[in-house]
Amino acid sequence: MRSALLRTILLGVALLAFIESRSAARAARQEDASAQSTEARKWLSDGREAFKNGQIDEAIHDFQKAKDLDPSLLIAQLYLATAHSAQYMPGDPSPENAQHGDQALQEFRSILGTHPDNLAAIDGAGAVLYNLATAPFDPEKMDESKSYHKKHIELRPADPEPYYWIGVIDWSLAFRGNHEMQQDYNKSANQTIQITDPRPPALAARFRQKYGRIVEEGIENMKKAMDLRPEYDDAMAYLNLLYRQKADMEPTVGEQELDIKIADDLVDQVKASKARKMTSSQSPEQ
Repeated sequence: MRSALLRTILLGVALLAFIESRSAARAARQEDASAQSTEARKWLSDGREAFKNGQIDEAIHDFQKAKDLDPSLLIAQLYLATAHSAQYMPGDPSPENAQHGDQALQEFRSILGTHPDNLAAIDGAGAVLYNLATAPFDPEKMDESKSYHKKHIELRPADPEPYYWIGVIDWSLAFRGNHEMQQDYNKSANQTIQITDPRPPALAARFRQKYGRIVEEGIENMKKAMDLRPEYDDAMAYLNLLYRQKADMEPTVGEQELDIKIADDLVDQVKASKARKMTSSQSPEQ
């Protein structure tokens, strides 16, 4: 009886010691995690200051340290992705430059893996892909970039920027395709058409068949951007360029001339809008 009671007491003491040791270990882990989080935020602050001063490589180092110390610190990963993106220069073939572009895209995609509706990461991935696609030109990356802007529209349909970027990408695809078709035609037809010359009917038909829907999509999205932001100068400028692509695929001279007139009117609208903004910025305060 007494030995049974003693075993019970000893068991209780051992159990209490076990619970206390686990509680102490948990508290220590929480304290360590808190210390790591504090240290991570210090590195984050240092990185922001470096980024603000144009010291991008130093900022990348600091943001990486913050991310490593506290992987749950989303803002550190966003800053890290943005800093890599800022260091990427389209057209620079160096391995270091390519690494910045690839790392930026990887970080943005990683964020979207756990936060699929994060608009900063969505826009960041779209922007990086567009830059990666420009030199050398990569239509697949252009289309992938466009998919991120469409995702933004699904989440925030009242924002004008993603419509604008879809239009920019559509113009880029059409302009590039138009130029390549023109060069191929010049070789096969043994004649020279300049990029600004009207397209022969056969060439216009091929261009319309391959890129007609893309140009229409670009025009629709640029108009939507302008509806959402009146006097959106950049959207007006690209809408003008899209209409010039549309003119190159029209079957009749009359339709070509109408598109060119619309494009010319848009150029005038851009000039007028910029003049109004200049006048407004120079007006004395009331």
